[in-house]
Amino acid sequence: MSDVARASNRPLLDLYRTMRRIRSFEERVGEMFVRQGTAGSMLHLSIGEEGVAGVCAAMEDGDSFTTHHRGHGVFLARGGEPGRMLAEIGGKEAGYCAGKGGSMHIADMGVGHLGANAIVGGGIPHAVGAALSYKTKGIDAVSVAFFGDGAMQQGLLYESMNMAALWSLPVLFVCINNQYGMGTRIDRAAANTDFAARAEAFGLAGRHVDGSDVEMVLETAAAAMTTARSGTPGLLTMTCYRFFGHARMDKSPYRDAAEEAEGRGHDPVAAARARLLDRSEAREADLDALDAEAAQEMDAALDWALAQTQPPGAAMFDHVYAPDEPPPQPLRDRLSDVLREYR
Repeated sequence: MSDVARASNRPLLDLYRTMRRIRSFEERVGEMFVRQGTAGSMLHLSIGEEGVAGVCAAMEDGDSFTTHHRGHGVFLARGGEPGRMLAEIGGKEAGYCAGKGGSMHIADMGVGHLGANAIVGGGIPHAVGAALSYKTKGIDAVSVAFFGDGAMQQGLLYESMNMAALWSLPVLFVCINNQYGMGTRIDRAAANTDFAARAEAFGLAGRHVDGSDVEMVLETAAAAMTTARSGTPGLLTMTCYRFFGHARMDKSPYRDAAEEAEGRGHDPVAAARARLLDRSEAREADLDALDAEAAQEMDAALDWALAQTQPPGAAMFDHVYAPDEPPPQPLRDRLSDVLREYR
């Protein structure tokens, strides 16, 4: 770690470092795909959404969270190890889920990650369940459900918000509104895009924040976490722009170049860097060194992940049956036993 990062007691510099690590990590995920090192073809990058680092910074040890199919950045900001994350994305045995979860189903209970979910809105009720357990057991913790704007049209979310408000649960719903659900722009999918007002109708505290301003994200999220911790659940909508297509192979034919250029102009990483320089909280050379440090970390993580081995075929039965249940006999072996009788 560079001296400027190690000695920092300035929140923005720490947030910048987290965002730069997320950006570098996602770039390596894209490279991993091009090098045919990923398991499967569906990879969803969170480039442009790095402002979520402010929400993660507002969380405390012991808090839990769920993510969606674009949740790499959240997990990394909450303590995920990039090497093990990339190994999981590559379907390797050294990954967080032994290569079985892949990009969209990473989990790590050790840091409170209750799981990513490829189903739109699928992880939201899990966060509500965790919050219910905290309240029942008297645990001072908040569970955070991260999801995209596409989930704002899912009935599962509204059932979850109603239950959270009805039972005064310590849960925070965080909508990362990157303007698109796959190839459909949000204003073509929702007649009313005032998501905070929707939450307030259920009795939740609704808040909105510009995701390109990570300091404001942190301030707003901290207030929302405090409110949720006291028993008033909330919804925080963070607006941003998805820099690339829905998945790695999506060329975004539904967006024109002018729109993409304007959207990428709201870059949270670039905005934080410019603010650090304007306020003389860091020098250009310091930030260049921090950027290089993040790149080297992720290069090493990618090399390590690519060198790992895939799980053996028999591992597909692990964690499926009860520990004392004998593993199923492969069909090949059963056929061999049958044929052996006629030899």
